[in-house]
Amino acid sequence: MVEMENNGDASAAIVSASQSSSPPPQLSPRVVLSPCAACKILRRRCGEKCVLAPYFPPTDPAKFTIAHRVFGASNIIKLLQELPESQRIDAVNSMVYEAGARTRDPVYGCAGAIYHLQRQVSELQAQLAKAQVEMVNIQLQRSKLLELIYSLDQTNQEQDNMSFESNDFGYLEDNANTNSSTLWWDPLWT
Repeated sequence: MVEMENNGDASAAIVSASQSSSPPPQLSPRVVLSPCAACKILRRRCGEKCVLAPYFPPTDPAKFTIAHRVFGASNIIKLLQELPESQRIDAVNSMVYEAGARTRDPVYGCAGAIYHLQRQVSELQAQLAKAQVEMVNIQLQRSKLLELIYSLDQTNQEQDNMSFESNDFGYLEDNANTNSSTLWWDPLWT
């Protein structure tokens, strides 16, 4: 670069001057490019120490709008200032949820949703108990049916054993089947 400056090149002098200039100033750690959703809706200036900025980002204005309609901005700010930093995000999420529930059910809010869910649980538990009773009844019927089949099978085996008697030639004859057309020596195929 030094050689170019000696040759009288103006563009080289500009490049060397821009490289030797001081670096750009460092930005503060928290730069507010746009105000948080709360400050935008309230039409106020969003400072660095805005209590609402970490919890109501500018990309989600509906979150603050819902909470603001039910609780009001000053109550939200007071509540957040009274809580330690670690609990604030949970408090904001709870306020937004409660506000949404109050919007859907102005009388009962979250309590109405909880009651509805508890009633569903009770109904499902009753259905489960009914299904379990039916299952026990079916198992009982099955065991009784198997018992009956077993006892019928035992009586049939006893009757079959009694119905066969030996003749004079030492062959077994079926006395229960007196039909002469079906003799035991007849072939099975025709």
